[in-house]
Amino acid sequence: MPGILRQLSSLGGCTHPIRLAGHRTEHNLDTTTGEIGPALRRLDSADLPAGDLLVRCGNRRTTRCAACAETYRRDTFHLITAGLRGGKGTPEEVTTHPRVFATFTAPSFGPVHNRPGARSCRCGRRHAADDPALGTPLNPERYDYESAVLWNAHAGMLWRRFTIHLRREIARRAGLTQRELPERARVSFAKVAEYQKRGAVHFHAVIRLDGPAGGDTPPPHWASAELLTDAIRAATSRAVVPGPVLDGRTHTFAFGTQLDIRTIHGTDLDGGQALTDRAVAAYIAKYATKGAETATGTLDHRLRFVAELATLDLSQHAERLIRTAWALGARKDLAHLRLRAWAHMLGFRGHFSTKTRRYSTTLGALRNARAAWRRLQAAIARGDDPQPVDSEQTTLVLAHWTYAGTGLTPTEQWLSASLADTSAPTTAALEGATTHG
Repeated sequence: MPGILRQLSSLGGCTHPIRLAGHRTEHNLDTTTGEIGPALRRLDSADLPAGDLLVRCGNRRTTRCAACAETYRRDTFHLITAGLRGGKGTPEEVTTHPRVFATFTAPSFGPVHNRPGARSCRCGRRHAADDPALGTPLNPERYDYESAVLWNAHAGMLWRRFTIHLRREIARRAGLTQRELPERARVSFAKVAEYQKRGAVHFHAVIRLDGPAGGDTPPPHWASAELLTDAIRAATSRAVVPGPVLDGRTHTFAFGTQLDIRTIHGTDLDGGQALTDRAVAAYIAKYATKGAETATGTLDHRLRFVAELATLDLSQHAERLIRTAWALGARKDLAHLRLRAWAHMLGFRGHFSTKTRRYSTTLGALRNARAAWRRLQAAIARGDDPQPVDSEQTTLVLAHWTYAGTGLTPTEQWLSASLADTSAPTTAALEGATTHG
């Protein structure tokens, strides 16, 4: 019993771990002669209490695994924060660079119920904040479901087109050519996609103006938040992606008219009025773990057959969006959009969170720092010296693992649930490893 509890506690609350069968052996390796010494340690899945090696699933969706999604959210928070206030390889001087927080929305595909609270909706009545009618069309028969799905499918391409125009607009305002701009300034950003209740994707982005080498170099004298804001507005209006021609109807995609751009101020609160680094990072990280399922009540997994929808409890609006994506996915001229594979995402197949290379650290670097911290703690627990004693000696790891399944047995689930009350210190320690790693 103590052994299985230790193995389950190492998952940090993951409810759908990956089960691996195999072995892992560590040997001393002489780097000068290449001689492999005897085995130092051997790990065999058959000897583990669960009978398999259990590895965290790492799913970012809250609906699939709350524990792993929380780790992903915290990593995203630290990634965004590092690009706003420095740290983890990013200089603190980025706090003096022009920075804005921008929200890009989708255009209208038809009127929807969209006014919760004290104000009356277009339908003439007032909606509670949790009213399921919010986001649904006033007239479903006149709602443009085809354009709504195709918008989601082209949203990633539209963002790319926007970034191209943004650099052009900045160069124009600085009196530079497009070729000269990289020698004077660089645009760094991090963005996340969010689903509105109506099922349309929109983007939240932190956009920063740096020197030519990114955050390590100061921006040019002409760089300002006002110039960046003006360039974003112009680039948004110019970004257009041509879409397919379906049944004689030509689709063209652009951002909606609702564009919100706000300057990011310092790290401290300013009477609740200023948009701070922490507020922006927390807002973006929150949506990094959510998909269409949290906004529209749709699915968090792929469909194999459209007939599955009959067995699911979905709203009429969400089901119609999925069916529209499934039907469009059958067209050969839209095969490149892979709409059937992404019908559960209402057509959107892009990455939820992306960033430029020079914005800040990476999620991979944060994971590696956390893994190194875990290895150090394991070595200390074994009584090993974490510091190498011989520079000519290193460790050779020989491993072979095969996939054995996913999830916990009923008994393991019960034991894992019994550890829930004691998992908070482990989670806090992992966040501390990410923060200081």
